[in-house]
Amino acid sequence: MSKTLEEYTQWLDERKLLWPVAPVPVAPKATPYLKPLAGIRVVTWSVYGTLLTLAEGRLLFLHPDPLCMEVALDKTIHEFNMWNSMSRKPGAPWEYMFYQYKNLVEERLLAASPRAGEAPEVNSARIWEVLIERLGKKDFSWDEDFYGDLEELSEKVAWFFHRALQGSAASPQVLRALKHLKKAGCALGLIGDGQCFTHMQLVQALAQQKRASQAEQATAEESAHLANLFSRNAVFLSFEHGVRQPAPSLFEACLARLAKAGIEPAEVLHVGSRLKEELAPAKKLGLRTALYAGDAASLVATAADVRDPEFRPDRILTDLAQIRQIIKIDA
Repeated sequence: MSKTLEEYTQWLDERKLLWPVAPVPVAPKATPYLKPLAGIRVVTWSVYGTLLTLAEGRLLFLHPDPLCMEVALDKTIHEFNMWNSMSRKPGAPWEYMFYQYKNLVEERLLAASPRAGEAPEVNSARIWEVLIERLGKKDFSWDEDFYGDLEELSEKVAWFFHRALQGSAASPQVLRALKHLKKAGCALGLIGDGQCFTHMQLVQALAQQKRASQAEQATAEESAHLANLFSRNAVFLSFEHGVRQPAPSLFEACLARLAKAGIEPAEVLHVGSRLKEELAPAKKLGLRTALYAGDAASLVATAADVRDPEFRPDRILTDLAQIRQIIKIDA
């Protein structure tokens, strides 16, 4: 049986490969507002720039630094032995791959959205699936017992490429914040931009943060526990729905599912770092909102927007551990 994405990630980690390093977050000028919120039963999160720290504040498909694109594509080509099946054209292998990859990403961004008025999302695994199919015409092959079928291979290639493109790490105090919320009886969810590997990427980062805090290796059981922190009924990522933020439909789909469990919009708190992209759609649908203003690279909110009643968040965090002051544990 082929390796799952989780098993593949563990295998990569065992090889001690060199990856881009996530930056240390730089705190912007912001004042927290931490008045307790009563009646919250579910806390949902944006992943990139909130739970995960990245240099550019969000997941990128096309990096503005050509060198970063070159390194990531070159590593991917060599990792999966693609060069022998690529057309022999002038220039380096990564340049040939970049031209095809860039065209596919841009085509997807201009494609019709499955939901009128919402921006279409790029599914990274499907981009790589097309590229691999093209390689297949030149006798490209892989170990299916290890990587799985074309769809499974494409997910692993996408994960490897993005890991080589951007360094990421769990945001400071995130594990402490999530554990507090679970102890307070809140279900946890993820809503917003994400790919097939995003949940795995987050779990991996949480495990690394746990190891750093305890100076020991996280066991497989502990990793499984971290993977189960988030309720499957409240995970709605853009790659599955074909739309990216700001996309009200991601929140609508989540609320429809939560409604079956008797949970009202006002009982859901969404935490994100981009006021108009991530919090405004949630606020409009009746969710409570909290702006995470702990990393200048991901924070997108002006002082005027924060004061505007249409966008104003219910709470402001400058440190994720401050969620303990907003969501109290009942005595």
